[in-house]
Amino acid sequence: MVEEYPCTIFELEDKFSTEVACREYLFRLRWPDGFCCPHCGEAGEPRIDRGTLLRCAACYHQTSVTAGTIFQDTHTPLRVWFRAIWWVTTQKNGASALGLQRILGLKSYETAWAWLHKFRRAMVRPGRELLSGRIEVDECYIGAPEEEMHGRGTADKALVVVAVEENGSRIGRIRFRRVPNASAPTLNRFLQESVAPGSVVHTDGWKGYRKVSSLGYEHEVTVLKGRKEQASELLPRVHLVISLLKRWLMGTHQGAVSHKHLDYYLDEFTFRFNRRKSISRGKLFYRLIQQAVAVEPIPLDQILHPGKKSVQKLPPRKSPAMGGGIALHSNPPAAA
Repeated sequence: MVEEYPCTIFELEDKFSTEVACREYLFRLRWPDGFCCPHCGEAGEPRIDRGTLLRCAACYHQTSVTAGTIFQDTHTPLRVWFRAIWWVTTQKNGASALGLQRILGLKSYETAWAWLHKFRRAMVRPGRELLSGRIEVDECYIGAPEEEMHGRGTADKALVVVAVEENGSRIGRIRFRRVPNASAPTLNRFLQESVAPGSVVHTDGWKGYRKVSSLGYEHEVTVLKGRKEQASELLPRVHLVISLLKRWLMGTHQGAVSHKHLDYYLDEFTFRFNRRKSISRGKLFYRLIQQAVAVEPIPLDQILHPGKKSVQKLPPRKSPAMGGGIALHSNPPAAA
């Protein structure tokens, strides 16, 4: 499919002024080579039932363009969803639930909060390429300062490992992951799932990286102890990205991001950072909708309480970011 997206809000309003136009766009994104039944896998022109249902000509299974996507079971017009995605992707520094609620005139703050979390889960493209070339890797803490903490342990802070692709003197793509510890098995697993074999992995002298060479990487070690230079000078790209991440969490979300949801905020930052050079913001709109129809539906229960079967209601409003709050709060709200 030729990449097709609006470049301005006027084009957005003109192109997606009806539900039919929105559904046709989702259809082209989901089945660029023509309809393929999600039940039996047969290709062929579907029959249209009741205006929106697609019936497979082979097995007669009924589906829709929103079934099996983050839009599944929504009662909100797709026109509103499209405008929400446009606003989220065109905000250079990120979006808050309060801002989304205001711009769309949503009655419920909790609805805006849930939508943003659905979008964040669609910001990781299935099957995305691994980082390659020369990669700087280090860890950082997200959270308030903790007294009497030694080594790389953590009590209330979140430990995040960061990989940054070098692009000459510049920064290429990035990857994040919140990890329980900085042990060798944990760090090695992150590297294998984020960095292509044969790449040069540049780390400090932490013992958790001692077996990197055995994983098929060329390991370059810079021991920080005893050096006059700061860590930010010896591993400049990864430390710049860490600084930008913390500034973003504080500026856009007021530092109110809980451990439970931190992974998805990291995904959002990665999505935005890796596409920071896109000439048209409409390209981000296109990418997010493209990925939104490629990921599984995200039930509200799963957003609120991963691993639990059911919940009673959305968490009460605690801050404009509705994050809950580890990052920069010594006594974080417990909601999110």
